[in-house]
Amino acid sequence: MRLKNYQINAINELLGKSKKLFTYSDNKKLIFKAPTGSGKTVMVAEFLKQLCEDKEVKAPLSFIWTAPRQLHGQSRDKLDSYYEPSRALRCSFFEDLDDKRIDQNEILFFNWESINKEGNIYIRDNEQDNNLTSVLANTREEGRTIILIIDESHHHATSEISQNLIRDINPKLTIEVSATPVLESPDEIVSVQLEDVKAEGMIKKAVVLNPEFNNVIKDAKVQSQLSKQSEELVIELALKKRKALKEAYEKEKVDINPLVLVQLPDRHTSLEDVVKDKVIAILKDKHKITTENGKLAIHLSGDHENLENISKADSEAEVLIFKQALALGWDCPRAHILVLFRDWKSIVFSIQTIGRIMRMPDPDYGHYTNEILNYGYIFTNLDDIEIQEDIARDYITVHTSRRRGDYTPLGLPSCHSKRHREKTRLSTLFIKVFLQEASAYGLAKKIQKKSKGLSVNFISDYKAESVDALVGQKIAGDKGIKMTGFDLQKYFDYFVRKNLSPFHPEDRSIGRLKEAIYYFFDQMLDMKYEDVQEEIVEMVLNEDNIQHFVNIIDQTKTRYLDHVSKREKELDYDDSWDVPESISYSSAYTEIDHKLKSIMQPFFCNETSVIEMAFISFLEKQGRIHWWFKNGDRDAVYFAVPYQENGDRKPFYVDFIVQMKDGSTGLFDTKSGLTRQVAGTKIDGLNAYIKEQNKKGKNLFGGIVTNTDPRKFTGRWISFNKDGKELSTSNDNWENLDL
Repeated sequence: MRLKNYQINAINELLGKSKKLFTYSDNKKLIFKAPTGSGKTVMVAEFLKQLCEDKEVKAPLSFIWTAPRQLHGQSRDKLDSYYEPSRALRCSFFEDLDDKRIDQNEILFFNWESINKEGNIYIRDNEQDNNLTSVLANTREEGRTIILIIDESHHHATSEISQNLIRDINPKLTIEVSATPVLESPDEIVSVQLEDVKAEGMIKKAVVLNPEFNNVIKDAKVQSQLSKQSEELVIELALKKRKALKEAYEKEKVDINPLVLVQLPDRHTSLEDVVKDKVIAILKDKHKITTENGKLAIHLSGDHENLENISKADSEAEVLIFKQALALGWDCPRAHILVLFRDWKSIVFSIQTIGRIMRMPDPDYGHYTNEILNYGYIFTNLDDIEIQEDIARDYITVHTSRRRGDYTPLGLPSCHSKRHREKTRLSTLFIKVFLQEASAYGLAKKIQKKSKGLSVNFISDYKAESVDALVGQKIAGDKGIKMTGFDLQKYFDYFVRKNLSPFHPEDRSIGRLKEAIYYFFDQMLDMKYEDVQEEIVEMVLNEDNIQHFVNIIDQTKTRYLDHVSKREKELDYDDSWDVPESISYSSAYTEIDHKLKSIMQPFFCNETSVIEMAFISFLEKQGRIHWWFKNGDRDAVYFAVPYQENGDRKPFYVDFIVQMKDGSTGLFDTKSGLTRQVAGTKIDGLNAYIKEQNKKGKNLFGGIVTNTDPRKFTGRWISFNKDGKELSTSNDNWENLDL
């Protein structure tokens, strides 16, 4: 998986703060807080790898990784796979340990609940002396520092027995990893923000609760119009949405079969079997979805069916019935819809509950053009729904505003910022630039073609008469060992990693630079990587050649960064933007009571600025207005015009789009105070856009608007649409806004 920018930043912060905490004599605690779906395990894996390789960390390190339920096994498999190319760390269970100790750069994984049980084989003394106490003692005897990672810590880290176990392990550093951490009095905290995870397309933009149905918030609980409806209707709505998602994926030319999750309560009663049988009957009789035809999968205790390929993007399973326990650590990115029935009686919606439908199916691709694919969906006939944490309240959208039926398409060209990831990692462009630089440098003619092999010298049998005799002496290695195979490749990897700065040394970027070198030998010297890989590596690392390759790599990075800097100023353009058909809002948004001319009904707002609300009141009184739209300020969903600031092209999201009864369209941005004073470049961009579009047959007008009463906004509304250089703090060259 290609690391995201927020992941790279978090890894760097974890590394810096951990190294700082190592400098203190007593044990320290660090919390790593990252939202579900952000790739916590990958971030910690890369962090541990860099920690072990960091030259400033003098002590040899051993690690213990604990997790609840069976998550420790999943984590072990993920990390083992992550470290497979580099073999940077070894991942082990108790039975894998050599000599009953945790080696340097080795991680011991175990299940937190089972190790807490009295009489556990790994806790109590036994004849083999193979218990945690002995393992820890043996590890410390080797002079290694122990670091404890508590994964999904909110499940177990606060209990008294857990605290006792932490004290028994006595780690130099305890790292708590969770979306909702609980560890008290941490010494440092590293946090990943939900908005950054969404912006990088790792998770969906939001999860929508009962779309197409009104939801009301009363006494901090959500009451839905869908409550008390039948299970048949809930399932029908979920499958209807699944069909729409499938069609949207097909239009995107993506082979993903969206999955509906039907989640049963965790407690085992006879009611569970009744609900399960009822769901199976509805799916079979009404929708032809059965275990026999492969469209239904089941993951319940004692009942596992059609689970072999459930996580594959194109798996034929359309519905999975499962229990709450499966939700922890279970990863199926094609899961898009969650169904819950009122048999739950009540449920507290946390970020963990909805985590199974938060992930995007292809994190490297990110969000799709069709907005329906960028959201998860919950369908439930529960009477009362409580949303637990702030992070969940921000992520679950309970309100939906829909575009009025009398809307006529605007078809306005719009723009938004391009997504760029090349600044911290290498793209395929790097290979092209490398070959160009190698050709210009004449690398093929300058390097020594004949491989001499590569050897490492070491000092053997050196004798000195006294310590004084060593002063000023340079002692050179007098014995050499030829490097081959794995050792040679490790040395080559080190050379590549060392020369990557300022790019993050993730495996993808390391591979890209190695690929560029291999391409050079293939195209310039007709040496195929598949045939003579070892000979190529020896030639690169040869003392006569190595500086030439360092020079080319350095020149390539400079040119590559120049290109990336230019690309960062580019915009993506949409030929025909229209007001969205629907917009979802979290429980933090409030519906405005009175009937408005808003094209989106009902109209919801959340901490909207005072001047914007005052402008809405003004718009409501204008008889010639057909409708108005309160614009947003992100991605391609909302409308923006291009403008230039300090040589960079940027999107300007105007605050309001106003449709007049005569067919003309106004584009207005409310400004007051300091924002008004610095709006010159934006007004120039807006004026240029209006002028250009009117030449093409549009009927647009607009500008910057403000009120002559800068405090209460009860004065005259005035607008400015002249040259940005003429924008002044006075109202002299502004005009009355007449709508």
